[in-house]
Amino acid sequence: MKKSIIIVFVLFFAAIQGQTQSFKAGAAMRDITPENLIPISGGMGTPVMPDDFRGKLTVRALVLEEGDTKVAIVGIDNIGWPAYLGDRSRKLIKNIAPENIMIGVTHTHSAPDAYGFPDENGNTGADLDYLNWCVVQIADAVNDAAKNLQPAELKTAVAKAEGKIAYNYYAPRLYDPRMGVIQAVATTGKNKGKTIATLVNYATHPEILGTKSKLISPDLCGPLYDRIESKTGGVAIYINSAQGGMVTADNRRENGEEANDWQECMRIGNLMADEALRIIQTAPVQKKPQLYCISKIIELPVDNEAMQFVFQHSPVAQLGKKRVDDFSKVSTQINLVNIGTAQVLTIPGEALPNIGFYLKRYMKTEQPFLFGLTNDAFGYILTKEDFNSFERYNYVSRTSLGEMTAEILENEALKLINENPAAGN
Repeated sequence: MKKSIIIVFVLFFAAIQGQTQSFKAGAAMRDITPENLIPISGGMGTPVMPDDFRGKLTVRALVLEEGDTKVAIVGIDNIGWPAYLGDRSRKLIKNIAPENIMIGVTHTHSAPDAYGFPDENGNTGADLDYLNWCVVQIADAVNDAAKNLQPAELKTAVAKAEGKIAYNYYAPRLYDPRMGVIQAVATTGKNKGKTIATLVNYATHPEILGTKSKLISPDLCGPLYDRIESKTGGVAIYINSAQGGMVTADNRRENGEEANDWQECMRIGNLMADEALRIIQTAPVQKKPQLYCISKIIELPVDNEAMQFVFQHSPVAQLGKKRVDDFSKVSTQINLVNIGTAQVLTIPGEALPNIGFYLKRYMKTEQPFLFGLTNDAFGYILTKEDFNSFERYNYVSRTSLGEMTAEILENEALKLINENPAAGN
């Protein structure tokens, strides 16, 4: 009899504990605008010395928790953030498993060089002191977001973003118009009903200003943040998607020219923000969303001699990795994350839109999110059929690891998707 009573009590308290486990969210940001003008990068090649600032560069962090699972999503205003920098921040972040920390970028072309791109003589314009400072700021933002964790409910949605936002420079209509939005809202205390964070996931190059404008700037992402935060509060976050080859901001003018000024950044950034809020507005509230996170290390061959040269001579690469003689392959992490009814897959570079469409089609959700340039930044990812196939693809082929990157990534990603639960289960 006593044994039966004990079992009943154990089951009762286990049930109570399961009921009290709630979904929580916290967000924070840090200003990472350099104090002084330092060279900015729009990709491989010699960085450009800017003349001024326009807007602020930031790092924005969202931490989610459900039961024993805790994840961090980080967005940085930079063209790319290699793992050898991200891993240093992970070591400074408390109480979150390093493999559950996803560090991605907006891909602005008006931020300091985080790769340490070397010229033909091995010289680089990267400011190592600035990058070391950013490593700490990223960790501080995540630690702050974790301190700010509070009970929350969730809204997630994916829908077509309307208006003149993006197009494919190589083939205007070959891009993904879908925008994914994740929004967390506080459910208790003085912040009840207030937005904690709104994350926007969309594929485009924020290169309206670019290096030619000689400005340190978040580009269109700055107005996007400001617009969302002014309308909903909380922290706005933007992480790019499969925008490779060459999905960019639709700043075309009728006369065949382009609008390359801050006004155009505001137009597109504000439009993206308004579309994100429209898309998420009618999404159903998920009061007890489930959170699931898994990661996998994959290996990619480096067949491109130009990329091998970067790895060999970049002083940034040597900050976080031991120098090795063999640069014929690299390892990187991909994540699969279920956030309520949404599913997120990370991509360590700039996947072309056909690859993005293909992966989304097989994800176990009606709300697929692709976090491009996340956990690493290995240039363009295009299929072996496209690699060096067209003159138009010369640049994206030259700035990729090699022709097998996409096939390996797709196969490994599909295994990860197939071996793990669907979103919402």
